[in-house]
Amino acid sequence: MAQDDLVIDPWGSAQSTDYDRIIDQFGLTSMEHVDLVSPSKLHRRGIVFAHRDVDHILEAQRTGGAFGVLTGLMPSGQMHLGHSMVVEQVKWFQQQGGDVTIAVADLESQATRGVSLAKGRSVALEEYIAHYAALGLDPEKTNVYFQSTRPVVQRLGFQLGKRTNLSEFEAIYGFGGETNLAHVQAPLVQVGDILHPQLEEYGGLRPIVVPVGVDQDPHLRLTRGLAAKTNWFNLRASSSRGWLVSLSVHDENAEVFGQLPNGRVDKAKVAAVFDRVVDAVAELGFSDIVSSPKQGTVHIPSATSRDRHSIRMALLRLERTLGGPGLMAPASTYHHFAVGMTGDKMSSSQPKTTLFLRDEIATVEKKIKRAFSGGQPTVEEHRRLGGNPDIDVAYQYMMYFFEEDDAYLGEINAAFRSGKLLAGEMKQLCIERATAWMSELHEMRDQTAHQVAEFLADDSR
Repeated sequence: MAQDDLVIDPWGSAQSTDYDRIIDQFGLTSMEHVDLVSPSKLHRRGIVFAHRDVDHILEAQRTGGAFGVLTGLMPSGQMHLGHSMVVEQVKWFQQQGGDVTIAVADLESQATRGVSLAKGRSVALEEYIAHYAALGLDPEKTNVYFQSTRPVVQRLGFQLGKRTNLSEFEAIYGFGGETNLAHVQAPLVQVGDILHPQLEEYGGLRPIVVPVGVDQDPHLRLTRGLAAKTNWFNLRASSSRGWLVSLSVHDENAEVFGQLPNGRVDKAKVAAVFDRVVDAVAELGFSDIVSSPKQGTVHIPSATSRDRHSIRMALLRLERTLGGPGLMAPASTYHHFAVGMTGDKMSSSQPKTTLFLRDEIATVEKKIKRAFSGGQPTVEEHRRLGGNPDIDVAYQYMMYFFEEDDAYLGEINAAFRSGKLLAGEMKQLCIERATAWMSELHEMRDQTAHQVAEFLADDSR
């Protein structure tokens, strides 16, 4: 690893906010040119800034195909504003037609934080799911489950664990000799969490998107890599035009693909597999398919980038009929970190850094009044030099959480920079919006309390 490489740690407190560098180093794709229907304020304002394969989700949405959304929660501590950002994104995907799966990481919480399973369940229901309901998730399109009551996630993680090693974990997570083994086991369970909604009993094959903060990308990289290693067919762009399909031969499919124990090849079996590939692709409407078993490829010259999703799905369905797992690498979106009240990172363990969703209105007002300001030390200097809304917590909280009107947000941004709007006035605007937002949330929490049990999957009731 190069000395100046960034390391993203899902469990650490210090995280980089050099988002351009993160995109470059970790191979993310900017959301800048992604065309969304009815984007949320987090999309419009560039707070959701990067993705992996979100085009699969958008293509399913465009064509009326099924897609899922997965998120997870750690059942410890209180829910704060930063958590609500993920809920807002999950809700947006749900409104676009996605079904929602929510994993309660009670096993991880027990192993890494010492929270009992009973306590974890209580916190998940009374703190997190209660607020998910209040924030507007639809219980009829949401399934919440606990890791401890869904053995398939552990089994899937165990099965896929043989496709990785400690060297890969060290490269992805920065693990060393002192690493607690619970932090080695937990990511494999999360792999099961992320991939299992594609199993037939949990909704079947469909693209799944996981909206996260960029600090959680190591889990997505691990999961995507392991899913790809299971695939029986490779799909890549042709050097001329169109797409190429090739076989990915490994122990689990060698016999199906005609690889004999003595090293020879059953050409009839190989030809039969290529015929199945051609048939699967032809069902999508392509007629210019060139099958070349000797070269090991099926070429689809007229296929475009938009066709990648449908071809990938056809190949995964074929893989399943041949006996393979047919797992699709998850899509993901990434959002900026919300700044803490003190100007540093927001943290549940440091109450002064954030607004908790159960904070009393008086507490909300007091915290915002004390929040880090982007204004100048004196009114005279502020009028002359202007303020910096990029570091002003009150402005940032309106941008991230409390103000829906983009035009108004632009107006107060300009007024603050010019010195026309003072730091105290910016805080007062934030207080007004924050107290209205929190008051509505508290009211909705009371109104939706009866819905909490409706969110639970059958195996978690």
